[in-house]
Amino acid sequence: MRVKELYEALDARIPGSLSCEWDNDGLMVCPDPDREVKRILVCLDPTDRMVREAVDRHVDAMICHHPFLFSGLKTVDASQAKGDLCVRLIRAGCSVMCFHTRLDALSGGVNDCLAARIGLSASTVRPFPVEGLPMGRIGDLPEETDLDAFAEYVRTVLCADTVRYSGAGKPVRRVAVLGGSGKDEVQSAIQAGADTFVTGELGYHTLIEANELGINLIEAGHFETEDPVTEALAGFAAEILLEADIIRLSSRCIRTANKKE
Repeated sequence: MRVKELYEALDARIPGSLSCEWDNDGLMVCPDPDREVKRILVCLDPTDRMVREAVDRHVDAMICHHPFLFSGLKTVDASQAKGDLCVRLIRAGCSVMCFHTRLDALSGGVNDCLAARIGLSASTVRPFPVEGLPMGRIGDLPEETDLDAFAEYVRTVLCADTVRYSGAGKPVRRVAVLGGSGKDEVQSAIQAGADTFVTGELGYHTLIEANELGINLIEAGHFETEDPVTEALAGFAAEILLEADIIRLSSRCIRTANKKE
């Protein structure tokens, strides 16, 4: 299968009609649309380290969640960071295809993967709207629990160094999730009927309002809440390219320095 055929198949599986209007994703670097795809690298972020891995491993295409080009590249200059990545990819003949907010909204995408990872009962999970698209997910835990125990559980299952959370004095049972940045979607989670909202980024001023808002809030990390989808992305690629060598790597590059006891 050629690069353009792989992208067309993934584009049909993860349609652009699910993307936010402001988004920019798709086939972002394509040195040769007719190149045969034998090896794929799947990761969350097309960072410098991931590009190095792709070049060193002779990868034909990278499949990522976050866009490689987002705010608009005006020049391709190897003396500039992004321009240098473009040049290296083009020289290596490696294409980059990214699926951003459409993968958030997709059934089986970012937020279904997050809901499954934190243990929401599959039969209860349903979407709720974010920016007019079915991005959020809400569902029930098998059993009610307290916030302290649930926050530690979320930290463990997402392999997070730490989570930050703030309570509204209520137990945890009906949980809304939104991978990545959810600080502007707390009201969406409340309107969906959640007693607890798990997302990647909330910020101090949002967290301290948990009690007055009447909802438990858990900030579990942008990377940590979205990275589970890379397993699904690798699965999509494997269904399309049965014989391809698919490499899934962690693009995590931010760490937390914890206090030593």
